[in-house]
Amino acid sequence: MSRTAIVVGPLIMKKRQLEKTLHSDLSRDDDYTGYLRLDQLLSAQAPLSDPPHHDEMLFIIQHQVAELWIKLVIHEIGGAIRHMREDRLPEAVKNLARVRQIQSQLYNQWQVLDTLTPSEYVEFRHVFGKASGFQSAQYRILEFSLGNKSRRMMPYYEHQPEWYARLEVALNAPSLYDEFLMLLARRGMSIPDRAIDRDFSQQREDDDEVVAVLRSIYEDRHTHWARYETCDALLDIANNFQFWRFHHMKTVERIIGHKPGSGGSSGVAFLKKALDFTFFPELLRVRTEIGTNA
Repeated sequence: MSRTAIVVGPLIMKKRQLEKTLHSDLSRDDDYTGYLRLDQLLSAQAPLSDPPHHDEMLFIIQHQVAELWIKLVIHEIGGAIRHMREDRLPEAVKNLARVRQIQSQLYNQWQVLDTLTPSEYVEFRHVFGKASGFQSAQYRILEFSLGNKSRRMMPYYEHQPEWYARLEVALNAPSLYDEFLMLLARRGMSIPDRAIDRDFSQQREDDDEVVAVLRSIYEDRHTHWARYETCDALLDIANNFQFWRFHHMKTVERIIGHKPGSGGSSGVAFLKKALDFTFFPELLRVRTEIGTNA
């Protein structure tokens, strides 16, 4: 049997030819750096450790990136709310689909912080004092917009008047779920007045009549397809939020164990309590009733 020799020659790195139409007559007003304000963005990381601890940069960027993603989630939920007010459910569902993808980014980025070991963390932990993610005003606005309302949270932001004002607006505004229920009422579904004509700064309570409406949507999904799709989109967001909270808690446990949190909380025990809360509980409750004689 003859054998065929395979000759491998030297690898040749080919030069990439630049297209002649690429712009080179740029100013800082119309180039990539200027449009994204990268000078400001990339100078916003200011480690406090002296000399700068290598891993403090990771810690800062981790939280700054999370704040940027949360800003976009708030933006998209605001879009979904506007579309619901305009009775445009398909567009609202598109906003919610984007939120789900952003949540995946927020969830996965915990894996980066998981590379920080306890011994590395304690070497710079002292420099940021009482600062804690619990104090994030954007996170609180996000929770308010999804319906987790609590005026007890407001005093933590009194030292930031601009954020306090934004939080006050979010606290008193209808949540995403409130807007969905109002849309269902406008479309003739039997949402009781008490579920939509209320003090929006207060936590919603489960309502049997609302659950009955949701059940009718699920059990006749072909008639109510857009509403049915919206229900599951909302529940996806609620579930993703729980996954994010759980990974947050496990990351904290991995790095600091069961020490108190920097903001004065009990740490892991405090974060575990958040896992008991879910957004849109009626959308979970209806699953127990679908297909039963209740």
